Amino acid sequence: MKIAFIGQKGIPAISGGVERHVEFLATELVNLGNEVIVYNRKNYTPTVLKKYNGVRLIYKPFINNKNLANITHTFLSSLDVIFRRVDIIHYHGVGPSLLLPLVKIFTPKAKLVATLHSFDYDNEKWGKFAKLMLRLGEYLMFTLADQVIVITPATQKYAQSKYQHNSVLIPNGADMQIASSNNDFLNLWGLKKDSYILSASRLIKLKGLQYLIAAYKSQQTDKKLVIAGDGEYETELKKMANNNKNIIFVGNQEGDNLRQLYDNAYLFVQASEMEGLSLSLLEAMGHKNACLASDIVGNEEALADTGLYFQSRNVADLKEKLDYMLNHSDELKLMGEAAYKRASQEYDWHQIAISTAQMYQDLVK
Repeated sequence: MKIAFIGQKGIPAISGGVERHVEFLATELVNLGNEVIVYNRKNYTPTVLKKYNGVRLIYKPFINNKNLANITHTFLSSLDVIFRRVDIIHYHGVGPSLLLPLVKIFTPKAKLVATLHSFDYDNEKWGKFAKLMLRLGEYLMFTLADQVIVITPATQKYAQSKYQHNSVLIPNGADMQIASSNNDFLNLWGLKKDSYILSASRLIKLKGLQYLIAAYKSQQTDKKLVIAGDGEYETELKKMANNNKNIIFVGNQEGDNLRQLYDNAYLFVQASEMEGLSLSLLEAMGHKNACLASDIVGNEEALADTGLYFQSRNVADLKEKLDYMLNHSDELKLMGEAAYKRASQEYDWHQIAISTAQMYQDLVK
């Protein structure tokens, strides 16, 4: 099959859950014998790669504006894909799905698939008009796509309840590749195994890092707090940290550097107020981290009974749960092993790609 992915910023992923999802899924689909195109934003990668892990990359420009970047890139990608004679056009997210009518009209033989990663209109960074457009994109996704993929059971129930749509449940996957043994990145930051608590995410308000920093600062511990990621909320978070030498911002990390951080963490914390199915949480599970997560539905569906939860946005409860895990190190290894077992059984990228490819095949029959 010939498959095109539209709606992501690009691959190899620099940051962002959708980009990492597309990178792993596209690569695995190529390994299964498919031809895959991924549309990248122009200059997304430092050098213009033509292929990545067998995936063909096509670059399109965009208007560099918060409200226009995604839709302008998706529009130009959608115009381009019309002439590609692909079997499957796969849109990622509710915003990009606004362009489904265009490809529906001009590529009637191609099958259209869309993935609902999250309810983007709940993000406070968007204004009223942008939120309206995102809701329209969701409506078009469920009315025009030949199939919609959801990544959590809760979202599948939502699709059935609101749109009477029998969506397909295919979750995110977990990167379980072990890091290299030299630990050069850890050494650069003066970190050692089990010497730090880790959180990895985009640095935006919804990720709840403000609660984690507040809870951590009230602890009496020699464990450091390492925050990996970047984003528009970084300056505020650093102000909250107030030059605390034990709160370390290491910036956005990928590949072996990120795996080193996961492999050697004492504990992983996911404090988000809102998630679909967090890739960073899944990857922590895939690296045998004991996990402490906010009690939102997406996190509970990912971790199940293999981790510990705190009440979302509740600093006092987060402090209490952190304190417990800092003083019960014997339990953390068992949690990490259980989390790893769940990740390997439920969130294996190879099996996810097989399920996705089978769904594509059913559409093009």
